[in-house]
Amino acid sequence: MDVLRAKTAGFCMGVSLALQNLENALTRQGEDAPRRICTLGPIIHNPQVLEHFAGRGVACVAGADELGPGDHVLIRAHGLPREEEARVRASGASVEDATCPRVKGAQLAIARATRDGAQLLLFGEAEHPEVRGLLSYAAGEARVFGSLDELMALPLAAGEPHVLASQTTQDRDAFAAIEAWLHARLPGLTVLNTICGATRERQEEAREIAGQVDVMVVVGGRESGNTRRLAALAAQAGVETFHVEHAGELSAKRFATKSRAGLTAGASTPKSLIDAAEEWLASL
Repeated sequence: MDVLRAKTAGFCMGVSLALQNLENALTRQGEDAPRRICTLGPIIHNPQVLEHFAGRGVACVAGADELGPGDHVLIRAHGLPREEEARVRASGASVEDATCPRVKGAQLAIARATRDGAQLLLFGEAEHPEVRGLLSYAAGEARVFGSLDELMALPLAAGEPHVLASQTTQDRDAFAAIEAWLHARLPGLTVLNTICGATRERQEEAREIAGQVDVMVVVGGRESGNTRRLAALAAQAGVETFHVEHAGELSAKRFATKSRAGLTAGASTPKSLIDAAEEWLASL
């Protein structure tokens, strides 16, 4: 089978930095007195990567109450709510901030734009850890919505200041439609450009590839929001799409009538998993 692989597939800058920070912490642990290395929640959304680091002794803790003196904890790439970060720093553990720089930039942009009490309208997944962190930086009231339809159902006061922002991995075209709809109703709307440039590039390439193949494979963790959106974009292009965490989940009989496959992956997917999927597809 012919395979068209996305050039942008795989680790983004934020994921690479977070994992390098974790590697450095493990190296320092070997040089200094032994101590526990922890992440507050999964450092990225990829089960194979998390399993790898768990095997090397990294503990994934659920909250600040599980930390104490002698622990070294890394703040996950998705960032933390401000209140939770304060509790982590008060725990006695040494703290290293591995928040993606794009996410940190979005957090600070929201804090600046809402400091006078403007209401935040945030396009994102309400339960996603990044979104919970972004909301905590809003000085005024904040509302989360996952689609234009959800936004339309919200009560909006045209005479009050509003700030529109997005989870960094959201769909650029969907955000543009939301922005246009809001501008027609909220004359004083402030719009923050918080969608990561790497996310936009990956989404555009996924759409482009989907238009040239008869099946798409998207590799990445099922908890990864950006991976799920890549799969959704490919499916919206009208091509049969399979979202898998590894090549072992693929079935040859599902590809029996296909001749050209597109392959992309989420921003937290290791190159080894993408390579394995490409080899499996090429072998058909």
